[in-house]
Amino acid sequence: MLELILSPLGLGILGLLIGSFLNVVVHRLPAMYMRDWWRFDLAEFALADARSWRAAFGADDVPPRELAAASAAVKQRLDRLAPLSLVRPRSRCPSCGHAIKAVENIPVVSWLVLRGRCSACGTRISARYPLVEAATGALFFACAWQFGAGAYSVVSCAAVALLLVMALIDLDTTLLPDSLTIPLVVLGLVAAAAQWTPVRWGDAAAGALVGYGVLWAFGAFWQLALRKANAMAEGDMKMLAGIGALLGWQAVPGALFLAALVGAVIGVGLIALGRHKRDVPIPFGPYLALGGLAAILWPQAVRGFGESLAPLVGL
Repeated sequence: MLELILSPLGLGILGLLIGSFLNVVVHRLPAMYMRDWWRFDLAEFALADARSWRAAFGADDVPPRELAAASAAVKQRLDRLAPLSLVRPRSRCPSCGHAIKAVENIPVVSWLVLRGRCSACGTRISARYPLVEAATGALFFACAWQFGAGAYSVVSCAAVALLLVMALIDLDTTLLPDSLTIPLVVLGLVAAAAQWTPVRWGDAAAGALVGYGVLWAFGAFWQLALRKANAMAEGDMKMLAGIGALLGWQAVPGALFLAALVGAVIGVGLIALGRHKRDVPIPFGPYLALGGLAAILWPQAVRGFGESLAPLVGL
């Protein structure tokens, strides 16, 4: 039975189902994250009493009443929101509130049968939903085909799911939550320690350090030498650290170079076509995810790609 589940067909079908859940994560996790951020921010603001205000703005100054009123208004709006998690409430049409039935939630098939529209109000449903489901199923199938019915296939599929979610959330919101990046780091280290992957634990630990460090160094150079804002967000650093932990430090250069190359080509193309403003940062997470996925499925090719380009940048 286990061999059937871990076969390409079994993991491919499982990937379709997990892809449906990934759509929920992409839609809800940023909202959950931002609600928590606002609650934390309000709690921090409440600690800013009159004494700290006077220390910042002058001994004779007092906090304006509008700040307390705005804080109370935001808190009331947060308290009125219905509870939100990855499992509750049930998925609904954002236009009419129609609760999605189980028969309407079959990966890919339901979207095709419904012709991409809500069964209740006819509002168009984005094609991204079935595309994410199909992509997850195809990538799970590819992992099982490449690595066989074993632990490494399971680890690879888990990494694929995390990378896909991170790519889509970063693309939509420019956020890379710790609740996604840190589990990828932990997955890589634990899998190496348990010998579920061909990567030695020392190489996995070094990969996490190299992945984080190389983007941190680039961001620091950009900020100090060029006197510009840091070009790398900490989420990008943690994401590449997770890729390094999963695949070893040897895979980091190739995955990073591939991500940078594809990102540069697409970025220049979008700017040239007027689809993106030159002064607006382009999320790097989707391209890191592409580099990571390529390194999972074709590790030798990606390592060779990194090794061939390293001399060009003095490495």
